[in-house]
Amino acid sequence: MTKKILILSGGISKERLISLDTGKQVAKELIKNGYKVLISEPDKNLSKNITSFKPDVIFNALHGQFGEDGYIQAILETKKIPYTHSGVIASSIAMDKEISKKIFIKNKILTPKYIKFNHKKNKLNIIKLIEKNLKFPVVVKPINEGSSVHVYICDKTNILKNLKVLKSYNEILIEEFIPGREIQVAIMNNKSLGAIELEPKRKFYDYEAKYNSSAKTKHLIPVDLSKNNLAKITGIARAAHKIIGCKGVTRSDFKFFNGKFYLLEINTQPGMTKLSLVPEIAKHKGISFIKLIEWILKDASINR
Repeated sequence: MTKKILILSGGISKERLISLDTGKQVAKELIKNGYKVLISEPDKNLSKNITSFKPDVIFNALHGQFGEDGYIQAILETKKIPYTHSGVIASSIAMDKEISKKIFIKNKILTPKYIKFNHKKNKLNIIKLIEKNLKFPVVVKPINEGSSVHVYICDKTNILKNLKVLKSYNEILIEEFIPGREIQVAIMNNKSLGAIELEPKRKFYDYEAKYNSSAKTKHLIPVDLSKNNLAKITGIARAAHKIIGCKGVTRSDFKFFNGKFYLLEINTQPGMTKLSLVPEIAKHKGISFIKLIEWILKDASINR
């Protein structure tokens, strides 16, 4: 019997366009391979769509707030239908950059030092606060966004300007800037799927570098690391995946500097677009796009 897959995409986050792209590309691949597919927004029609379509599995292609932070997962739990990727708690923890950092630190996983900044509560001179606890340059970012949305590298000359841009967020992270190589590791079925290195033409692998093909980020696979270092970075990614309680496929983002790996964050719902890294890593390992999608769907059926 042909499997029926409902794909959740779109949503209200700043990553809406990426989610729509992921949803379209997953749907195209599934339809091409004989699946019956319905794409749905996570709106007031979602319950009606689930009831009428009666999917075997829900493929969660949402990104960002409401899509990968535990909220939609909590709603899907009530539907008693298998859904892809991590569950409520793991999604919530991974999306909150401060909570996940605290867990990394507690488990002796190296991550950049940081301070939390609240626009309403912090009345101290921000430059002095940074100089006291960190040092310039720093990275400023929202606590719960993905795809490097509103992430800026700041020095004394532009920190105040960029903090104004982030004023819509009550709390942000100000993190020490780690130079060095950008390496991403994919975990699948609690095992390392592989790693990829990025050489962005921009300052770092930001939103434009991730999703604008004209940004010309260079993808290097296999990664030029010693056997020992490759085992080390994949081991850290596996540990983070397990500690957070993730399921399915995750992607961990690292900086490699002075012989040390710094874990920046773990992504519970990596993108599935033409420029996405997990499908590229999978392809290098001999796993086609449809096989990757089918494994994710099967994993949802097993784990829910």
